[in-house]
Amino acid sequence: MLWNLEYIVSLVIAVILAMSVHEMAHGLVSYWLGDPTAKLQGRISLNPFAHVDWLGVLCLLLFHFGWAKPVPVDPSYYKDRKTGIIWTSFAGPVANFLLAFVCIFCLILILKLNPLFLYSNLGSLLESILSMTATLNIGFGLFNLIPVPPLDGSKVLFAFLPDEQYYRFIQGSPFFMLVLVVLIYLGILSQPLSMMQNGIWNAFVQICSFLLGM
Repeated sequence: MLWNLEYIVSLVIAVILAMSVHEMAHGLVSYWLGDPTAKLQGRISLNPFAHVDWLGVLCLLLFHFGWAKPVPVDPSYYKDRKTGIIWTSFAGPVANFLLAFVCIFCLILILKLNPLFLYSNLGSLLESILSMTATLNIGFGLFNLIPVPPLDGSKVLFAFLPDEQYYRFIQGSPFFMLVLVVLIYLGILSQPLSMMQNGIWNAFVQICSFLLGM
């Protein structure tokens, strides 16, 4: 029962952090590029209530497919609209990867300084939260880089398209969402995403171990 409760607490915290950091990063980079929309609506914040769509959280917990409330941006404020959209879109996944890296760094730091702490109740819970947050953020970042509208990856990967086609494409359509849902349902994305997730996790572990002299 304790293990189940620990797992549920860790998963909920990881999901909320992943969504909050992801959406805040979109708003923050858009603000840096001259767009005040997200700031005016209170979206440049780690407050989960500003970002979390609770139905999206529930779906992510139950079906491993969820969403947050999209951060409003106005590309008309950008000096270069297309470049601004690309950087703003890329910011979310990058923020997820950075949070995952920090969590793994903290885990290895604890292991180096006081490995016995991880055998305590508090240490076990902290290890579970950090591990779950790192794992889910890597997965969330990778998922959002899939080049299917309206996911962030479509706005980054297809930047080579002419402007008119690019804007039309990234707006997405129900067809694109249907394709994405079918790919998820059939499990076609599971193996490649899992392989990339493990690769990024292992790379982060090696980098953190090197930095900490382990």
